[in-house]
Amino acid sequence: MNQSAAKGIVKLRFLACETVPGETVKSLQAEGFDVVWLHADAPGKSDGAVVQLAVTQKRILLTFDPEFAEFAYRSPLPATSGVILFRIRLFSSQRVTELVTTALMQRSDWVGQFSVIEDDRIRMKPLPGKGKTGTRTKKKKGEESIE
Repeated sequence: MNQSAAKGIVKLRFLACETVPGETVKSLQAEGFDVVWLHADAPGKSDGAVVQLAVTQKRILLTFDPEFAEFAYRSPLPATSGVILFRIRLFSSQRVTELVTTALMQRSDWVGQFSVIEDDRIRMKPLPGKGKTGTRTKKKKGEESIE
Protein backbone atom coordinates (compact mmCIF):
# COMPACT_ATOMS: atom_id res chain seq x y z
CA MET A 1 0.00 0.00 0.00
CA ASN A 2 1.46 3.37 -1.05
CA GLN A 3 1.77 5.93 1.78
CA SER A 4 0.34 8.78 -0.29
CA ALA A 5 -2.64 6.65 -1.26
CA ALA A 6 -3.12 5.42 2.31
CA LYS A 7 -2.90 8.82 3.95
CA GLY A 8 -4.01 10.92 1.02
CA ILE A 9 -3.10 14.37 2.27
CA VAL A 10 0.14 14.45 4.25
CA LYS A 11 3.47 13.75 2.57
CA LEU A 12 5.78 12.95 5.46
CA ARG A 13 9.52 13.59 5.20
CA PHE A 14 11.93 11.43 7.18
CA LEU A 15 15.64 11.53 7.95
CA ALA A 16 16.83 8.00 8.74
CA CYS A 17 19.89 7.89 10.96
CA GLU A 18 22.74 5.52 10.22
CA THR A 19 21.25 3.01 12.69
CA VAL A 20 18.26 2.38 10.40
CA PRO A 21 18.89 -0.64 8.14
CA GLY A 22 19.23 0.05 4.42
CA GLU A 23 16.60 -2.58 3.60
CA THR A 24 14.16 -0.66 5.82
CA VAL A 25 14.93 2.65 4.10
CA LYS A 26 14.42 1.10 0.66
CA SER A 27 11.12 -0.43 1.75
CA LEU A 28 9.85 2.90 3.09
CA GLN A 29 10.86 4.64 -0.14
CA ALA A 30 9.08 1.94 -2.17
CA GLU A 31 5.94 2.63 -0.12
CA GLY A 32 6.08 6.30 -1.11
CA PHE A 33 7.75 7.79 1.96
CA ASP A 34 10.23 10.62 1.38
CA VAL A 35 13.28 9.24 3.24
CA VAL A 36 16.86 10.51 3.26
CA TRP A 37 19.31 7.97 4.71
CA LEU A 38 22.34 9.43 6.47
CA HIS A 39 24.40 6.29 5.85
CA ALA A 40 24.24 6.93 2.10
CA ASP A 41 23.69 10.69 1.84
CA ALA A 42 25.69 12.21 4.72
CA PRO A 43 27.65 9.59 6.69
CA GLY A 44 29.56 10.52 9.81
CA LYS A 45 27.70 13.73 10.65
CA SER A 46 27.75 14.83 14.28
CA ASP A 47 24.54 14.53 16.29
CA GLY A 48 24.12 18.32 16.23
CA ALA A 49 24.56 18.42 12.45
CA VAL A 50 21.97 15.64 12.04
CA VAL A 51 19.43 17.53 14.13
CA GLN A 52 20.14 20.73 12.19
CA LEU A 53 19.66 18.87 8.89
CA ALA A 54 16.28 17.59 10.10
CA VAL A 55 15.27 21.12 11.09
CA THR A 56 16.47 22.68 7.82
CA GLN A 57 14.77 20.05 5.67
CA LYS A 58 11.68 19.79 7.91
CA ARG A 59 12.16 16.06 8.40
CA ILE A 60 11.23 13.63 11.15
CA LEU A 61 14.22 11.79 12.59
CA LEU A 62 14.14 7.98 12.55
CA THR A 63 16.59 6.21 14.86
CA PHE A 64 17.31 3.03 16.80
CA ASP A 65 19.77 4.91 19.06
CA PRO A 66 18.15 5.96 22.38
CA GLU A 67 21.01 8.31 23.31
CA PHE A 68 20.73 10.17 20.01
CA ALA A 69 16.92 10.28 20.37
CA GLU A 70 17.28 11.88 23.79
CA PHE A 71 19.83 14.38 22.42
CA ALA A 72 17.44 15.30 19.60
CA TYR A 73 14.53 15.60 22.05
CA ARG A 74 16.50 18.07 24.16
CA SER A 75 17.48 20.07 21.07
CA PRO A 76 15.29 22.97 20.03
CA LEU A 77 13.32 21.04 17.41
CA PRO A 78 10.48 23.05 15.91
CA ALA A 79 6.97 21.69 15.46
CA THR A 80 7.84 20.93 11.80
CA SER A 81 10.19 18.15 12.92
CA GLY A 82 9.84 15.10 15.13
CA VAL A 83 11.72 12.13 16.52
CA ILE A 84 10.79 8.46 16.20
CA LEU A 85 12.81 6.04 18.31
CA PHE A 86 12.43 2.36 17.47
CA ARG A 87 12.76 0.08 20.50
CA ILE A 88 11.96 -3.21 18.85
CA ARG A 89 13.63 -6.58 19.12
CA LEU A 90 15.97 -7.05 16.19
CA PHE A 91 14.92 -10.45 14.88
CA SER A 92 15.93 -10.24 11.24
CA SER A 93 16.31 -7.31 8.90
CA GLN A 94 13.15 -8.41 7.09
CA ARG A 95 11.14 -8.46 10.34
CA VAL A 96 12.53 -5.06 11.40
CA THR A 97 11.58 -3.66 7.99
CA GLU A 98 8.03 -5.03 8.31
CA LEU A 99 7.57 -3.60 11.82
CA VAL A 100 8.96 -0.16 10.92
CA THR A 101 6.99 0.14 7.68
CA THR A 102 3.75 -1.02 9.30
CA ALA A 103 4.14 1.35 12.24
CA LEU A 104 4.84 4.38 10.06
CA MET A 105 1.88 3.60 7.81
CA GLN A 106 -0.52 3.42 10.79
CA ARG A 107 -0.35 7.13 11.59
CA SER A 108 0.23 10.49 9.96
CA ASP A 109 0.63 12.59 13.11
CA TRP A 110 4.39 12.11 13.66
CA VAL A 111 5.24 15.80 13.10
CA GLY A 112 5.91 17.71 16.31
CA GLN A 113 6.05 14.52 18.37
CA PHE A 114 8.62 12.46 20.22
CA SER A 115 7.51 8.91 19.50
CA VAL A 116 8.73 5.56 20.75
CA ILE A 117 7.75 2.54 18.70
CA GLU A 118 7.99 -0.76 20.55
CA ASP A 119 7.07 -4.28 19.47
CA ASP A 120 3.53 -3.98 20.78
CA ARG A 121 2.78 -0.27 21.21
CA ILE A 122 3.49 3.29 20.13
CA ARG A 123 4.00 6.05 22.70
CA MET A 124 3.88 9.70 21.68
CA LYS A 125 4.27 13.07 23.36
CA PRO A 126 4.64 16.57 21.94
CA LEU A 127 8.12 17.97 21.48
CA PRO A 128 8.93 20.54 24.19
CA GLY A 129 8.87 23.36 21.64
CA LYS A 130 5.36 22.42 20.51
CA GLY A 131 3.61 22.98 23.80
CA LYS A 132 3.64 20.33 26.51
CA THR A 133 7.04 19.30 27.77
CA GLY A 134 6.19 15.69 28.42
CA THR A 135 7.29 13.77 31.48
CA ARG A 136 10.93 14.08 32.49
CA THR A 137 12.69 12.27 35.28
CA LYS A 138 16.01 13.17 36.83
CA LYS A 139 18.89 10.74 36.27
CA LYS A 140 21.80 12.56 37.90
CA LYS A 141 22.40 16.12 38.86
CA GLY A 142 21.89 18.21 35.74
CA GLU A 143 20.72 15.32 33.54
CA GLU A 144 17.23 14.33 32.49
CA SER A 145 15.72 11.31 30.86
CA ILE A 146 12.55 11.23 28.82
CA GLU A 147 9.87 8.80 29.91
